[in-house]
Amino acid sequence: MAKISILGLTALLVFFSWAVSICDSLQESVIDEDNSGSFFTVSSFRYPKSQVRPYDTRYIRVDLPPWFSSLNVAMESDVGISAKSVSKISKSLLPVICFRDGSPPLPDASTNALKGLELGRLFNGSFEGAQDIEIAEQCYPMQKNISLRLTNEQISPGAWYVGLFNGIGVTRTQGKMIVSSSAFSFSANITVEGCKTATMWGPSCNQTIYPLSCSRFDNQTGSVVSCSDSSPNSCLTGVETKTYALDVDGISEQLVITASSVKVDSNESYLMCYARFGAIASETLHDYAGDIHKAPLVINKPKVGRWYIVASFSGRENRLVQGTSDSSSKVCFSLNVKVLGCPVGKAGPNCGQQIYMLQAVMRRGWLTPFESYYLPVEDASSPSDSTTDFPLEPILSNVSSLPLDTSTWTYFLMNIPQGGAGGHIHFRLASDSAKRYEVYLRFGGLPTVEDRDYYYANQTSASRSMFFSLYNSSREKVDFYVLYAREGTWSLGLRQLSESTADRGYKGPPTLVSLSLERCPRRCSSHGNCRYAFDASGLTSYSFCSCDRTHGGFDCSIEVVSQQGHIIQSIALIASNAAALLPAYWALRQREYPEWVLFTSSGISSALYHACDVGTWCVLTYNVLQFMDFWLSFMAVIGTFVYLSTADESVKRTIHTVVAILTALLALTKATRASNVIIVLAIGSVGLLIGFLVEFITKYRSYCGSAGFSMNMLDRPRAVKEWFSRLIKTLKKRFHWGFMAAGLVAFTMAAISFKVETSSSYWIWHSIWHFTIYTSSFFFLCSKIAIVNNENQTLQGADNYELTRQDSLPRN
Repeated sequence: MAKISILGLTALLVFFSWAVSICDSLQESVIDEDNSGSFFTVSSFRYPKSQVRPYDTRYIRVDLPPWFSSLNVAMESDVGISAKSVSKISKSLLPVICFRDGSPPLPDASTNALKGLELGRLFNGSFEGAQDIEIAEQCYPMQKNISLRLTNEQISPGAWYVGLFNGIGVTRTQGKMIVSSSAFSFSANITVEGCKTATMWGPSCNQTIYPLSCSRFDNQTGSVVSCSDSSPNSCLTGVETKTYALDVDGISEQLVITASSVKVDSNESYLMCYARFGAIASETLHDYAGDIHKAPLVINKPKVGRWYIVASFSGRENRLVQGTSDSSSKVCFSLNVKVLGCPVGKAGPNCGQQIYMLQAVMRRGWLTPFESYYLPVEDASSPSDSTTDFPLEPILSNVSSLPLDTSTWTYFLMNIPQGGAGGHIHFRLASDSAKRYEVYLRFGGLPTVEDRDYYYANQTSASRSMFFSLYNSSREKVDFYVLYAREGTWSLGLRQLSESTADRGYKGPPTLVSLSLERCPRRCSSHGNCRYAFDASGLTSYSFCSCDRTHGGFDCSIEVVSQQGHIIQSIALIASNAAALLPAYWALRQREYPEWVLFTSSGISSALYHACDVGTWCVLTYNVLQFMDFWLSFMAVIGTFVYLSTADESVKRTIHTVVAILTALLALTKATRASNVIIVLAIGSVGLLIGFLVEFITKYRSYCGSAGFSMNMLDRPRAVKEWFSRLIKTLKKRFHWGFMAAGLVAFTMAAISFKVETSSSYWIWHSIWHFTIYTSSFFFLCSKIAIVNNENQTLQGADNYELTRQDSLPRN
């Protein structure tokens, strides 16, 4: 027994130690797995279910830190668009989702830009892989479910925007009399992930980033930042790559990448270098590439920020083709990087051009955020809102000694603060006819003729981007906007072209330059109001124009309706209310004074409301006129139903009181919704039914209690048949059915016109609605026959006669 217990205890100890060892090994494997190529959640946001109303916009901003690995977006909506239905939907009503890196997207900035949108096809709701790198500049029809994953191989760190539009095009910002299209709702989950280890990078955090050891040297000729591999004499085989990261801190002239101490085992081998700004470079995705074994890779005017450099032992493809692949082949090298800069205030080739830092001056008295203009630092010490431009000649580079066939550059730097990406850069230049200038803009680095983001050379040569808007420019004047400019440092290069000898001796008025950050381009062209809102995260304010009835577009510069057309529409909407005179006249003739007051007031209030709505004249505030129009219209429709009943005046007064309260509530809460028409018709039908029921109960009370309803079961069918026969005869005598049929036809036409009206055709169909709905009320009023209760009058006369006879008898 003791032996058995000892054996059992020994077995138990062995099992326990075996279980502990397995748990420890599993825990160590998990830790090792987490430490190699693992990532963590940098930020996670949940946007609850929200609505995007017709012609409205929602922006979502996501900040991607420099160490992010991937961006994950999961979005749900109630939009059901198929590949067959998308071509049938007008762009002005189409729900659209857009993506952009750096600043909010604006798909309807120009009519030409709409042609380039990817609206002709649907994506499958998910993006993953390098083939979808261009998503950040595209728009797509909104989907019911969208799953999106973008890695640091596809997009750069910084601000990234998602834009949701319920309709696009020039009519999106147009002021509308009524909006009949529907809203859509959405909810979103957005997660940003990053690598746990600073030296690990890539979508799966499995790529090692090697540091560079840098030192800076400044002298009178400029600055040099010299960097080298911290582990010299690195070696790569035919299947290996090595990735480096370099941060360019300021505006520089060149980024030079070289390799020293290169040792290769074959003359056919190449030490390829791939460089890319903001994202990891590869053989297929890179900004610059070259064989640094043969010559340095030179990047002129690199952008400020993080650059990724990948060294690859190339040439193995040639050996694969020849069938002599050898993975043991290798190359050894030391990577050297230099960032060359000019002295302060100098830029360009040989640091021979001038560069000026512009200081932002906030506008005084402006309520919109980030409204400012830019002046040279020495001119910004005593700013004045009356003078927002500065002369160019005092700060231009000295060109008198340059040859006649050369041009010179002058650079300006301006900074857009964080949160100001919803503003627009406005540039203006006014010069005499003897000088010609070209303007080049670039974000994060100095522009060149070949490398720029936006430019203006002449009237026929300028950027064709949807975010570049040119206005009334000529040889003497340049005027353009960069729409929704991303936050950060912008460089503006002013290139003065060569002049003739006669032109150099010309002394004309000075060249004036104006550079500002504005909220709405051209102040909405004096055809609208500038408004601003915040994105869903509240980190960025963006501006937009709310145009008047006749104009549209992002700056209200596009005439949607001509002046003559606007006059015709105004007359139609106002004059069509004259149809209210028809039912008002009939009610007055029949001495139905409440109905006469109701229809007259309804027609007048509708005319005054539409006169204010089209911008002609507002006798009261817009909200008051809108309430009066809808409330009295509801009352007029229901009053027609109540008039058709034959209930006594006390019952009608009660119905009118209840109806007035209900319709006032409808007019105060979402008066323009389409369901109100159905509710009003239902209330009117109920009022008509109550009137008939009261009449029926009053008139047929004695009949219901008569012997006819006390007969046996065999006589009851005959009594019910007689009751229906009397009801039909009563209805035939109650109405003129010709007028009733005409009223039904007019009412049907009114219902059709209300159903088919859109924002663009509202004026014509709503005018028809005015005419047909008042005409139908007129026919319905005419259809009622006045009832004279002769039987009661006869009985009353007989009673009086009997009383007279009794009083006339002689009395004792």
